[in-house]
Amino acid sequence: MISVATGEVWATAKRIVLRSDGIGSCVVVAAYDKGSRVGALAHVMLPGKSSKSGFGYNTKYARDAIDGMLFKMTRLGAGAGSLEACIVGGANVLQDSDDTLSVNLVNFVIGNLQEKGIRIVARAVGGTTGRSVMFDIEEGAVYCAQGEGSATLLHTWEPCHG
Repeated sequence: MISVATGEVWATAKRIVLRSDGIGSCVVVAAYDKGSRVGALAHVMLPGKSSKSGFGYNTKYARDAIDGMLFKMTRLGAGAGSLEACIVGGANVLQDSDDTLSVNLVNFVIGNLQEKGIRIVARAVGGTTGRSVMFDIEEGAVYCAQGEGSATLLHTWEPCHG
């Protein structure tokens, strides 16, 4: 099991479980190519992109994280046009009546994935409770827990045969 912390991006084609805990206003993107069985998690903290120059410079930012995730996945054999994603997080855990960060982050991530032609197949976003996510790459299954609750299946990809 690999823990993916805030601002990190992991991609793999191995029998590994990627996990992110303590997801509050952040958004975690779990992307998968069922043909190549390549999966990735990106734990995004902020909308937009880093003001620094350079590819994938600061993956705390949504655009940099998603670009970095796509780069890593295609290097492992994923087809850029066949990726699908689940998104988890974007909660207003501080219950701030003026909260815009979590809403803006969720909307930015959704828009950026759509721009790149990545279909969102499941989501667990919003609310006021933090979440955890586990992505079993071999199974092609994403599990989500809310608060201290048990993890439940959010989405599974049927493997391609043939």
